[in-house]
Amino acid sequence: MDAIPLRRFEELVADALDEVPAELMALLDNVVVLVEDRNPDEPDLLGLYEGYALTERGWDHSGALPDRIMVYREAICDICSDEDQVAEEVTITVVHEIAHHFGIDEEKLHALGWG
Repeated sequence: MDAIPLRRFEELVADALDEVPAELMALLDNVVVLVEDRNPDEPDLLGLYEGYALTERGWDHSGALPDRIMVYREAICDICSDEDQVAEEVTITVVHEIAHHFGIDEEKLHALGWG
């Protein structure tokens, strides 16, 4: 499908974040969620976590720039046929990237049914 307009896509990302339990959101530490059209290095990538997982942070992490969760609008729209599928894929992608923040790797995500 054609890419959903940026404003609507950002609303879907916000809706996906609203679905994450409040207890989990409260544990997110120094993370920003951003929407971009595509990853320049991997155009088919749906999302990306850039930063240091909580499990990897040491005493010297304070004052660091925020970790970033990128959600790629055009790449997600490419694999979906309608807005409902986009909304579902956005939610899966957001949860997947938040899991990386908590140190959950790809193998564990797949075992949990999120990969």
